[in-house]
Amino acid sequence: MTDQPTTDRPASDQAAERPVRVMVVDDHPMWRDAVSRDLAEAGLDVVATAGDGEEAVRRARACTPQVIVLDLNLPSLSGAEVCRQVVAHDPAVRVLVLSASGEHQDVLEAVKSGATGYLVKSAGREELLEAVRRTAVGDAVFTPGLAGLVLGEFRRLAAEPAPASASAPAVPQLTARETEVLRLVAKGLSYRQIADRLVLSHRTVQNHVQNTLGKLQLHNRVELVRYAIEQGLDDEG
Repeated sequence: MTDQPTTDRPASDQAAERPVRVMVVDDHPMWRDAVSRDLAEAGLDVVATAGDGEEAVRRARACTPQVIVLDLNLPSLSGAEVCRQVVAHDPAVRVLVLSASGEHQDVLEAVKSGATGYLVKSAGREELLEAVRRTAVGDAVFTPGLAGLVLGEFRRLAAEPAPASASAPAVPQLTARETEVLRLVAKGLSYRQIADRLVLSHRTVQNHVQNTLGKLQLHNRVELVRYAIEQGLDDEG
C-alpha cells in the first residue's frame, strides 16, 4: 500500500506546520528591516511591516498576522493604542511588544492594552525568535523580571473589591484537568513547563487552554491569568 499524500493529513496538523505569520512595527527603518530579515531567515512569514501607528492598524486588519512584533514609541498612534485597536478588532491576533523601554508603567500599559508578551530591545536574536514562536502558540513571554511585575499587578487588582452587581453571572464549569492547567498558567508556567509537570503533550495543554478560554469567554492568556488570579488559583497547590 502506498503512503497517503500529505494533503490527507488533518487540517490541524497541516496548519501547525505553516510558518507563523508575523507583522513588524517600528518607526526606525533600519531596526524594522533587521528584525524582519531575522524573522524571515528563520523561516517565519513576515506578511507586513509598518512605521507608524495608524499604518500599523490598517495593515494588521488587512493581512491578519498571527503575531505582531510591536514597538511602543510610534508616530500618530502609540504602540499601546495600536495594540488596543488591533486586539479589539481581532482577539486572535497576539502582540509581542519589543521596546527600548523596560519601565514598569510601559510594561503594564502594554499588557492592559492586550499585549501577550514584552521584550526589551537588548534581547538577542535567538531570544526574539523563540519569543515570537512561543507567542504564536499562546505563551506569555517576558524579559526576565517583567513577568513577576505583571503577575504582581494582577494580584493587586484581584485584591480590590469587585463592583456591585445586581445579578452575578453563572460560573463556567471547568473540568478538573482544565482547572489544574489554569492553576499552573496563573503561576506563570509556560505551556512546555505545564506539559512536563503534568506529563502531557504540548498540544494537549494548548487544547485545554483553548477550551478554557472558550468557556470563560476570554480572548488570550493575559486575560486568563488575570481571571485565575482573581479566583485565587495561583495560591493553591
